[in-house]
Amino acid sequence: QATAPVTAGRAVMISAARSAGGNLSVAHATAGGRVFGVAATDAALDELVGVARDGVVKITAGGTIAAFAEVEVGTAGRVITKASGTAIGYALTTATTDGTAEISLY
Repeated sequence: QATAPVTAGRAVMISAARSAGGNLSVAHATAGGRVFGVAATDAALDELVGVARDGVVKITAGGTIAAFAEVEVGTAGRVITKASGTAIGYALTTATTDGTAEISLY
């Protein structure tokens, strides 16, 4: 369940305790932080959002990413080439800013 508006194709994190209905609470992941998965759909505040968590996922790139480069979360749940944050996976293909990055999650 979204604790803030969520955009499909962005990395999300657990953002609060479970909701009263028992759903996990998610929001865009913070830069450099850990991820729970990738939002499968857009969601407004308090709406349910599907989250992809396994294998290869498609995430919006926050910059140019080379194939096979490790990635981390940048701003607003986009992925960037790993600098000093937590590695969340690696790119299978090259991606450009605001394009789709195919990421193999760790």
